[in-house]
Amino acid sequence: MSTTTDLPALDKAKNLDDTMMIDPFEVRMRFTTQLQHLSAAVTSSQKAAHYALKYRDLDEDLHSCILEQLERNNMNNRANIMYFIEHLCEMAIKENYLPYVRMMQRDILRVVDSVVPPDGTGAANVKHVRHVLNGLQAKEVLSAETVAEIDAALKDRDSHPSHLDLEQEEGAEGGSKSKSEKPQLRLDKKQIEQRIEEDRERNKRQRESMWAMTGSDLDEYNQLWDELSPTGEDDFIRSREEALERTECLRKHEELYNSLFGIKE
Repeated sequence: MSTTTDLPALDKAKNLDDTMMIDPFEVRMRFTTQLQHLSAAVTSSQKAAHYALKYRDLDEDLHSCILEQLERNNMNNRANIMYFIEHLCEMAIKENYLPYVRMMQRDILRVVDSVVPPDGTGAANVKHVRHVLNGLQAKEVLSAETVAEIDAALKDRDSHPSHLDLEQEEGAEGGSKSKSEKPQLRLDKKQIEQRIEEDRERNKRQRESMWAMTGSDLDEYNQLWDELSPTGEDDFIRSREEALERTECLRKHEELYNSLFGIKE
């Protein structure tokens, strides 16, 4: 007597057992490590988002990990976590698991303050925060009013003179410093190089997405039509000049042809 095995059901049961057996502390530590090693690559954010959704039973604990890492890591890593948040919300919506989205809606101001602190040390992250906020608005995670309110607050944070400070400065003259004064941080060479490389990767990905098409000829036609500038007097002048150049080129080719084959007019 033969029996058939439902492989998908077995895989689902195995994943459920793994989720139930794993230690919550270990889940937190692994997730923290993933956040600390995020990069500008999309796969890096997607991997961490998949992990958070896999252990969704610990969603509040993992959400607190995100907030903690935003407050503890350098500005480069905070920008990477900001992009990760967008991927997490997008994947959570696709899987119809909204607690992550709701918690992020609740704490978005705290997130932004961590990535772009009011003291100006995160001014280099302002454009990245705006990009992510616009993405979250497009995905209907944040309302237009919320994004506008946050954007207004960011205007005072993108030109602070200490926005390149990521490495703690040494003490003031005499080796003393006021306790109430916050330490300024200055970028080291390695962090500068890392940031340049990650920004280059993000800009490349954004340019690719700008040219991405749905595959519909009508959509491509509409995009080309929208990008086409109105016809002006300069266009007519350029057209006449090009017509004269083509006429002259044709005359010279005709003369050359006649001379080569001895054709007389």
